[in-house]
Amino acid sequence: MKKYLILSLIILIGVSLTGYFVFFNESDSQEHAVIAEVLDREVVINIEPNMTFSIISEQAGLDHTLMQSLFNASEEVYNLSKVKAGKDIKFVFDKDTDIFKQLIYPIDTEEELYIQQDAEGNWLAERITIEYELKLKTVEGSIESSLYESAVEQDIDIRAIIDLAEIFAWTIDFGMGIRVGDTYKFIFEERYRNGENGEYVMPGRIIAAKFVNDGKLVEGYYFDEGLDEEGYLTEGYFHPDGASVQKIFLKNPVSYKYITSGFTTGRRYISAFNISTGHRAVDYAAASGSPIRSVGTGQVVHAGWNGSYGNFVSIRHNETFTTNYAHMSKIYVSYGQRVEQGEYIGAVGSTGLSTGPHLHFEMVKFGTKINPLTVELPSDKSVLPENMDRFKEHVAEWQGLLN
Repeated sequence: MKKYLILSLIILIGVSLTGYFVFFNESDSQEHAVIAEVLDREVVINIEPNMTFSIISEQAGLDHTLMQSLFNASEEVYNLSKVKAGKDIKFVFDKDTDIFKQLIYPIDTEEELYIQQDAEGNWLAERITIEYELKLKTVEGSIESSLYESAVEQDIDIRAIIDLAEIFAWTIDFGMGIRVGDTYKFIFEERYRNGENGEYVMPGRIIAAKFVNDGKLVEGYYFDEGLDEEGYLTEGYFHPDGASVQKIFLKNPVSYKYITSGFTTGRRYISAFNISTGHRAVDYAAASGSPIRSVGTGQVVHAGWNGSYGNFVSIRHNETFTTNYAHMSKIYVSYGQRVEQGEYIGAVGSTGLSTGPHLHFEMVKFGTKINPLTVELPSDKSVLPENMDRFKEHVAEWQGLLN
């Protein structure tokens, strides 16, 4: 509190000393009065862990009644009990009366919360889109050890490199598939705030990118198709032929009769073995010998016997997703092999801890087993035919800059 009282005292002293500064131009003997501008007082508090909005408001000099009014006004727009540590929250006080007039809080990188009074004196809250000044930047590099190290050596904002990896995550395995000598080049937005000489804030959207992985060129271009029939903005990253760079998984890994056991976080009792066990998977009942397909492109990281799983295959698709296939009668793939989406990897069986022919299918996201039937997957939608001409012109322009 002491530093805010000192700040207020300095400002008040400055105000009392502010007056008319009179200058005389001897050439025309005209008198000009220049009034020094006095700005509103701002109190900026960096939110620390375990600080509540009540504590923050008290430090800013607000009484409890005003704090509660602000909290209530914002409740349906943004819950101020969820302010996050590490962010700055700004309280603005009138330059003449020193009465509180406005609160500004950065909700995320795209929106800020503003709370201020209307003409009737009611406190109103609204989310306002942050306006950035955008500058384009082009970077390129060659990989000697890792994509991360290459970015650090060139002083590239690591957040931009992460975005690049996410764009190509369904085509390139950045964990296991990167090779020495791979090259990359991409064009992205840099975000600035506070005017012409503003400060750099963060990287924005990647516009165009290419990556040569093990001799194979992969390209991706951001494209906005406009509003769809339901009024939603459709956008994404596409290869030069208009196909999405994001590949969705196949709906099912096998042609099945029915699902015998669904995904559950609880335990279930198996009378045939007199045990209780969890079942974070989906069991598809199918005839013994029915072909099993990989739901996505990836690399085999396990192919062989695996205890209660019996004959077991695990496929790593990227740094995010892995899928597992268990109780197989036959395995058609081997460790380290690359498989394509829809490729046959084995046959349905009843090996391991199993009471009948079925496929035990698991989906793992960031090391945690998730429900394959409910997971939200990226869209594999291609550019619409009616937008292809515009898309090709867009790609030609950015390809020219990349190349």
